[in-house]
Amino acid sequence: MVVEKDSPDTLHRTTSTLKKGGIVIAPGDTIYGVLGLAPSTADMIRKAKGRGEKKPFITLLPTREAAADYSVDELPRNIYDLWPGALTLIIRTEGDGTGAFRVPADEFLLAIMAVTGPLYSTSVNFSGGAPLWKIEDITDVFDARVDLIVSDGDLPGKMPSTVLDVTAKPFRILREGACHLPPEIISQCQ
Repeated sequence: MVVEKDSPDTLHRTTSTLKKGGIVIAPGDTIYGVLGLAPSTADMIRKAKGRGEKKPFITLLPTREAAADYSVDELPRNIYDLWPGALTLIIRTEGDGTGAFRVPADEFLLAIMAVTGPLYSTSVNFSGGAPLWKIEDITDVFDARVDLIVSDGDLPGKMPSTVLDVTAKPFRILREGACHLPPEIISQCQ
């Protein structure tokens, strides 16, 4: 089912679908993403995307302060200040693990998380393919694979988030994306 982002009941329909354990495609501050409650929808999202491997998803957080609930390290202030935004951080988590986290700068996503809490997010594509940005392509491919698609039209020229691994020094840029890192952070990556 496809709903328009600016329809009055879209936020309610989206949060209701997610709270019932469904998965949703929605636009954000970067590209369209497949969303689901973390961690209960991981297998559903993998199935929808044709993703067999257990590669983890990005966890969207409602506030940058929420990162403290997951990180065992204190995040560097100059990096922490880039949130909300199009920056995904790979951080150390409890039990010697790591995780990918982002605080989006998108009011719609933040309104969703005010109701649902953290969400898994991944690009709208089949595993290994380019992210889809035309709403017609998204609906053609994913309408029968997800519970709801929130349309904000085509999103040409949008980029995924920049992914920065801060688990060790020097930091590593794993993916160049929509967040342009300031020179002082780039210097920490060398």
